[in-house]
Amino acid sequence: MFDTLSDRLAATFKNLRGKGRLSEADIDATAREIRVALLEADVALPVVREFVAHVKERARGTEVSQALNPAQQIIKIVNEELVRVLGGETRRLRFAKTAPTVIMLAGLQGAGKTTLAGKLGKWLKTQKHSPLLVACDLQRPNAVNQLSVVAERAGVAVYAPEPGNGVGDPVKVARDSIEYAREKQYDVVVVDTAGRLGIDAEMMQQAADIRDAVSPDEILFVVDAMIGQDAVTTAQAFLDGVGFDGVVLSKLDGDARGGAALSVAQVTGRQIMFASNGEKLDDFDAFHPDRMASRILGMGDMLSLIEMAEQKYDADLALKAAEKIQKGGKDFTLDDFLQQMEQVKKMGSISKLLGMLPGMGQMKEQIDSIDDRDLDRVAAIIKSMTPGERDDPKIINGSRRARIAKGSGCTVTEVNNLIERFFEARKMMTSMARGGGFPGMPGMPGAGGGKKKGKAPKQAKGKRQSGNPMKRKQEELAAAQRREERAANAFQMPGDGAADPTDFELPKGFEDYLK
Repeated sequence: MFDTLSDRLAATFKNLRGKGRLSEADIDATAREIRVALLEADVALPVVREFVAHVKERARGTEVSQALNPAQQIIKIVNEELVRVLGGETRRLRFAKTAPTVIMLAGLQGAGKTTLAGKLGKWLKTQKHSPLLVACDLQRPNAVNQLSVVAERAGVAVYAPEPGNGVGDPVKVARDSIEYAREKQYDVVVVDTAGRLGIDAEMMQQAADIRDAVSPDEILFVVDAMIGQDAVTTAQAFLDGVGFDGVVLSKLDGDARGGAALSVAQVTGRQIMFASNGEKLDDFDAFHPDRMASRILGMGDMLSLIEMAEQKYDADLALKAAEKIQKGGKDFTLDDFLQQMEQVKKMGSISKLLGMLPGMGQMKEQIDSIDDRDLDRVAAIIKSMTPGERDDPKIINGSRRARIAKGSGCTVTEVNNLIERFFEARKMMTSMARGGGFPGMPGMPGAGGGKKKGKAPKQAKGKRQSGNPMKRKQEELAAAQRREERAANAFQMPGDGAADPTDFELPKGFEDYLK
C-alpha cells in the first residue's frame, strides 16, 4: 500500500546523499518533494501541512547544521515525524479489572468488521484469553451466519441467539451476552455491530444504544484503509456521534495509497491499535507506529519478522536441523528440508517476509516476481519420493526420476535441479561444519580453511657430528657433562650460580615438534 510513498521518499533522500552541508534551497526542495509525496498518497491536507512544517523547522535547526551527515539526519527527522503522525507509542488494549472485558466494534458496512471480529478473537486466544464473539449485526443478510463461520474457523465461541436478517433486538442481544459470558467464564466479549453504506442518524443511535447497554471498555472504530480521504470524514463523524477509543485499519494489503493510515490518528487524536493486512485470520496484529514508519522509509521491520518467527516456527524442529548441520550435514535429509520449508510457509508469503528485511525496497520488482507456488512444487516432488529416496537421494536413478516427475506433475529437469541443489546445500553445510567456510572460497585464518599451495617447508637439519671417531667421542662426553651440570643447576636458587646461556639444549625428542 505504501509503495508509491516509499519510492517517492527514497528518490527525495537520494538527492541529498553526498552533500556535506544543506542550504536553504536544499531544505525547501526536500520539503516540497515530501509534500508532493504525501499528497499523492492521499494524506489529509491539514496533516501534510503540519508534517512538512515540523520537518522544515527541525531541518533548519542545529541537529542538521552540525551533523556529520545531514542527509541521514533529515531521514531521521522524517522517520520521527512519521512515528508521531501514526500515533507515537504502541497503544495496548485496556482490560477490565473484573471480567469480562467488553470490546465494541463500530464502522461502516463493508469495512470488514465481522471478519475482523474473528481475527481479533483468534489474536486474543493466542494472548491466553477466552474470547466470546457476539452477533449484534441483525440487519445485514447472513451477517449472523458469517460471524458463526468465522468464529468456528478461529476456534472461538460465538453468542448468536437471534437469526438476524432484520429479526431481533441488537441492544438486548448485547446486554444478555454479558451475563452469558459471566456464566460461561469468558473473559473478553467482542461485540460486532451493524454498519451502513453511509453515515446516518439511525446507525449512530443504534451504536450509541449498544454502547450504553454494555458500557464497553474499548470501542474500536474499524476503517477501510482503501477509501482514502473519506476515512477521515467518517472517523470524525463516528467520534462525534458515538465516540471511540482506538482505530483498526483493515485491508492494508490493498493497492490503495494508504493516506487514511497517516491521517486518522492525527485528525481524530485516537491511535491506531490494530492492522489487518490479508484475508487469512492470521493476517492481523497490533499496530506499531515506529515499525510502520521504518517500512515506509524502506528500513524494514526486523522486530515484526522476529516475532512472527517466534510464533510460527517450531523450535524443536529447528534445533534438530541445527544439530544435523553441526555434525556435518550428512544426516540432513530431504525430509528435514521439507520440514524447514513448511515452517517458513507458516510465516506467510516469501515476498512479504523479504519485504520486512532492511534494504529490500530497492528489489521490489524481483521480490514481486517470486511465486510462492514454487515451494508447493518442491514439496510435491519430495512427497512423490519413497522414504528411502528421501533419506538417501543418491539412489535416485533415471527411472526413479521419471517416476517422481510423473507423480509430482513436474518435469525430470525440475527433479534433477532439486536434487542437485540439495547436494550442493549439504556440501556447503559439511564444509561450514568443518570450519572450512563456503566451498570455492579460501579458508579464513584460524578457521581451518583451504590449503595453501606452494613448496613444502624445509625440514630442520639435525646437529652435525665429526667424522673423526676420537673427536666425536670427546663431543659426546662434553655433551653428557653439560647435561649433568644442567640437572644439578635446576635445583639451585636464583643467585646460586647462573648456567651458561650458550649451553642451552632442548630435551631429547622435543626438536621433532619444531620440524
